[in-house]
Amino acid sequence: MIGLFNIFTASGKSRYLCEVTSPGKNIFKYIPYVVIVLAIGVITWWFLHNPVQSFSLAVPGMDNRTDDPARATETIHIGEFFEYIGDVEPVPGTRWPRFRGADLDNISKERIPLIDSWGSSGPDILWKLELGEGHAAPAIYDGRIYLLDYNEALKQDALRCLSLETGEELWRRSYRVHLKRNHGLSRTVPAVSEDYVVTIGPRCQVMCVDRKSGDLLWGIDLEKEYGVEVPFWYTGQCPLIMNDTAIIAVGGSSLMIGVDCKSGNIAWKTPNPNGWKMSHASVMPMTFKGKKMYIYPAIGGVCGISAEGPNRGEILWENLEFSPSVVVPSPVVLDRGRIFLTAGYGYGGTVMQVKEQNGEFSAEIIQKYKPSEGVASEQQTPIYYNGYLFSIMPKDAGGFRNEFVCFHPDDCQKVVMRSGKTERFGLGPYIIADGKFFILSDDGEMTIAKLSTNQFTMLDRTRIIDGQDSWGPIAITGGYLLMRDSKHLVCLDVRAE
Repeated sequence: MIGLFNIFTASGKSRYLCEVTSPGKNIFKYIPYVVIVLAIGVITWWFLHNPVQSFSLAVPGMDNRTDDPARATETIHIGEFFEYIGDVEPVPGTRWPRFRGADLDNISKERIPLIDSWGSSGPDILWKLELGEGHAAPAIYDGRIYLLDYNEALKQDALRCLSLETGEELWRRSYRVHLKRNHGLSRTVPAVSEDYVVTIGPRCQVMCVDRKSGDLLWGIDLEKEYGVEVPFWYTGQCPLIMNDTAIIAVGGSSLMIGVDCKSGNIAWKTPNPNGWKMSHASVMPMTFKGKKMYIYPAIGGVCGISAEGPNRGEILWENLEFSPSVVVPSPVVLDRGRIFLTAGYGYGGTVMQVKEQNGEFSAEIIQKYKPSEGVASEQQTPIYYNGYLFSIMPKDAGGFRNEFVCFHPDDCQKVVMRSGKTERFGLGPYIIADGKFFILSDDGEMTIAKLSTNQFTMLDRTRIIDGQDSWGPIAITGGYLLMRDSKHLVCLDVRAE
């Protein structure tokens, strides 16, 4: 740029000279104007052409789900296929007959000494079996394993009966049902009694078979017969057998049903006046003031349903305050009529108090907090042992993220014990056996820790399997420990020498 400037000579007269200046010196003064113009242009474009107009709201669990025309037209014949392979002698007393074991508390009562460390040679892996992708876990009864698997090649739910000692398949009962992988496929634990095995498939098909022979007794398609809306990521509810009656939380035209295991006849139905939907949680029994009831947290609220007498199946109480959008952990029945409830996705924890007056029941929340403020869980159901709650904290628990913790239910916001910032466990399962915790991380690493409410003491740790999403519940009996990742089932011998 060329300009003129004035100088004074020695005589005092002024003279004009040409000045050559650099263009870069003055161009910077135009930058604010350019930025303003560009900003106006961007804002105008945003309103005229919204770049997110085709996006939908992110709802927990809806990832990877699409409408599938094949589901609307298919007819499902529950239990239509059977394959017999062989048999084994029973192993009496080896029992983990349902989700969280015989007492539904995830605590082994067997007096079998178990290992404190994995030893110099590492874990004693008895066998390993490839499975369909998912998180379904086994039930065990007298040396036989019962596992609901999914065969993607054949598009079949398959109840597989295996030998506990060898992993060999003895028989399978299956049926065709169309699924699309959505964070895995099957994810429930069968309920097993002396005579029956009851399963719930990913799309809510209930099947009951003879425990020993695998003969089909009956099936109920909850999706078709009760108008059930299949939960996000498919169903995670594990069935319950009580006095030869299968207890199923429905959440369609009925809230809950009791089904006679022998005949398949509906013993009782619970109405669903609020239109609550099926959650991932499982039904838990509770006795309060001498009254037996079933506790169920549906999508919409939590309730207690009569489990006995002429009013079987009637709603004794309900509470609409506990209503997260996704509920995975099951209720934990505490003492003195208290129930601990928790959920992920920022919900946190709740303690509910059941009350009775003149034969009428009610329930109210006595403590509620965010996941960073007290004991909570995203996926696994906490363990209640000797008056204390043990849990793996959810990923949104702030500094407690994925830590193994202990709280007292009298104040679920006051930590008693924690594993510490260097000991975190993802979403994996945990169990109490022989005075120890067995804790499984997402990636197949198993930790043995001392059972304590004072201090977290790790005894040993090793990687059992190079897997991922090791979320299926652990089962343990007779010194055999069964665990899985998303594609494999592994049996360990954890008996002490």
